Amino acid sequence: MTATPVGTDSQLVIAPMLIVLAAATGTLLLGRYPRARAAVSLTSGIAYALAVAAIDWYIVLAPDAPGIATYQVGGWPAPFGITLVADGLSAFMLTMVAILGVASLVFSTRHLPGGEGRSYYFPLFHFLALGVTGAFLTGDLFNLFVWFEVMLMASYVFVAYSGGPQHTRAAFWYVTLNLVGSAVFLLGVGGIYATTGTLNMADLAQRLAEPAAYGLEPVPVVGLFGLLLSVFALKAGLVPFQFWIPTAYRAAPPQVTALLAGATKKVGIYAIIRLSFTVFAGAEVGVELALPGMPIAGDSPLPFVGAALFVMATASILVGGIGAVGRDSLEGVFAYSSIGQVGFIAMPVAIATTAAAPGLRKLAIVAALVYALNHTLAKGLLFLSIGTIRAATGTSRFADLGGLAKRSPPLAIAVFTASLALVGIPPLSGFFGKFLVFDAAARARAGPVLVVLLVGSLLTIAYTTRAWNRSFWGAQTDAVETATVDPVQVAVLAVLAATIVAVGVGFEPVYEFAELAADAAVDTEGYVDAVAPQEASDLLDSSANGGDH
Repeated sequence: MTATPVGTDSQLVIAPMLIVLAAATGTLLLGRYPRARAAVSLTSGIAYALAVAAIDWYIVLAPDAPGIATYQVGGWPAPFGITLVADGLSAFMLTMVAILGVASLVFSTRHLPGGEGRSYYFPLFHFLALGVTGAFLTGDLFNLFVWFEVMLMASYVFVAYSGGPQHTRAAFWYVTLNLVGSAVFLLGVGGIYATTGTLNMADLAQRLAEPAAYGLEPVPVVGLFGLLLSVFALKAGLVPFQFWIPTAYRAAPPQVTALLAGATKKVGIYAIIRLSFTVFAGAEVGVELALPGMPIAGDSPLPFVGAALFVMATASILVGGIGAVGRDSLEGVFAYSSIGQVGFIAMPVAIATTAAAPGLRKLAIVAALVYALNHTLAKGLLFLSIGTIRAATGTSRFADLGGLAKRSPPLAIAVFTASLALVGIPPLSGFFGKFLVFDAAARARAGPVLVVLLVGSLLTIAYTTRAWNRSFWGAQTDAVETATVDPVQVAVLAVLAATIVAVGVGFEPVYEFAELAADAAVDTEGYVDAVAPQEASDLLDSSANGGDH
């Protein structure tokens, strides 16, 4: 790949969205040609990964990289047009989607759920990826809502994909909860626009930092941000908004569940980080709260966010961990595990929102991002392994499994690696994620948080050990004895397992990438300067004044 000059304004920003949109359209048109459809889908997935890699290097990681680049759709400047923004934070998130997306596509080309007649599977897959990508790149709140809806509409169909009563019931609750969330989201967005006169994130950050200059009262805006926070917590699956996860994850095809757990849940986390630190951190609102063992005070909305996240993260770690211990199938264990693990991601974000020292705030965001990366790799591998096991044995219930380690040692090694990564065993990627989360809590002197993290870690050991022993150890059951494991699917799992090891062994560049992402999250001034909404406003005012003469 040859280097293309990338400035503050770059067409490279929109490349992943165009690729995945073309893939969705192309696979839709090729509905009667299953092999061509699968080939186009996989090729597009690889092209998407290359486009994300180009963004990573030329915009974020290269020695002369600008750090942030924008694309103004249709040439309309911000805040009047649609702005796409790629910086360290969005690039880090897109990288996770690219890795897991390619793995899930390879799985799907080997075993298409429902058979080759399901011509809408690949278009829906790419529309799901389009929604996730758009959410990570958008620069305004309304389009964040739009991309959330694109992502959700595709996921609605996937939850009901198999068509049975259980799947229909799961889809009903999933749709109902998310429709309520979407209504609240739209209410919050509308309220913010009515209060501030803008939805462009850079323009909003600028106005909240100087409310007197724009005649704004920041307190109502902070209250509306609370509505958005509840929506993002719903998308992330944080307690008490986690009810849709177990049923939806069991109902969707495993390779789609891998993307739902490994990537789409991160959209909620991303939105919390982006809006909390990049947009709302500059608003001046006095806060003084007293959580048990951790008094919280500050002059911005962040302590409010932190207080809510502390409660939700604590509940998620405990509810998810306890729920996972008692499940009777691999899907059940790892679905509840996703609730607990997202609590481990949200906890350092809560620490970051309440940290007074910039260094601690940055460390906590880095911890959240590194843990999110490990969760994407490990949980993606585990859900894909469920697809392999179900395709080979016809079941994923513990009562029908046993002895899989003897039947397929490579499969067993891959699943064992992902389980150790969730636990946090060195030198795997999970060790560094968990270490950084504990380090951030220790530096914040948050004793109760450390206790919760320790309990959550012990629960993780309990349910991963139980899942391994019930599925891979012991005597082979009849289903396992007659199983034929797909070698290509196992190869994909092996590659993901190798990636988990590689991220841990070569952690330094990953940490540097996460640091750049954390810097981008807290650099409100750099974000505003790159989008330059004030320049567009000044230009419009100048034109209007010139017309008066």
